[in-house]
Amino acid sequence: MNLSQTITPELRQWIIDQAANGVAAPTLIDGMRASGWNEDVAVAAVEQVLRTHLDKVAQEQGLPAALPVPDPDIADSPLFIDVGDRQVEVLMAMANPRVVLFGNLLSPEECQAIIDAAGPRMARSLTVQTATGGQEVNQDRTSDGMFFQRGETPVVALLERRIAHLVNWPLENGEGLQVLHYRPGAEYKPHYDYFEPDQPGTPSILQRGGQRVATLVIYLNNPPKGGGTTFPDVPLEVGPRQGNAVFFSYERPHPSTRTLHGGAPVTEGEKWIATKWLREREFK
Repeated sequence: MNLSQTITPELRQWIIDQAANGVAAPTLIDGMRASGWNEDVAVAAVEQVLRTHLDKVAQEQGLPAALPVPDPDIADSPLFIDVGDRQVEVLMAMANPRVVLFGNLLSPEECQAIIDAAGPRMARSLTVQTATGGQEVNQDRTSDGMFFQRGETPVVALLERRIAHLVNWPLENGEGLQVLHYRPGAEYKPHYDYFEPDQPGTPSILQRGGQRVATLVIYLNNPPKGGGTTFPDVPLEVGPRQGNAVFFSYERPHPSTRTLHGGAPVTEGEKWIATKWLREREFK
């Protein structure tokens, strides 16, 4: 069935009006099915109409236009996602903000291999300085870190292939894997990962691959206490567990995405994580 032939202006307005009155998407879809719609077409129609409407409203309010984002295939609530060489667990999913907790993305041996390769190259972590496009030491971030080149080691290349399968996003759109080491007391205060559109250094940053549209925080060890990934606007805290990863996407560079997040202080032991940022285009 061709969606362009079935979504009439009357149907579009009905979907918008029902949603505005608090009718949930599953109820809308059930109503369409009762009227003879194929379920797959009904799902696609509701998603298309509401996404288009919300993006229009957002732009009328002065928000940036929405961008395509990585999207794990979890519509049917699977327990696992096949990434080619591994079955990755789906442990938790949230729609707004889009947050998904994955399990078993890496084995303990793979986690240790990444730590061992990164260890000799660690230095005080820097953050992007959007005023200039450069980097700077930020007092809100008290970890040590380093970057691998994309595909630099066999384990890094394997992880990047898994991520591309997992979230349905081109491998070449990923920045190099960053490894971070947090000692007792170290933290990263809440922040956004996208680049602020109105900062003077942002245009030069975007030339390398466009906006950041999603993040994976991958846990490489098991800190005894503390070190969770927090989302203050939800609120949500994800505890670090070796091999697991928390994914979140942000379709526009704006706080409305509710992707404010941080790394809580490590209160005992140390924390090792790897961060993978995904761009809207090929990262060069």
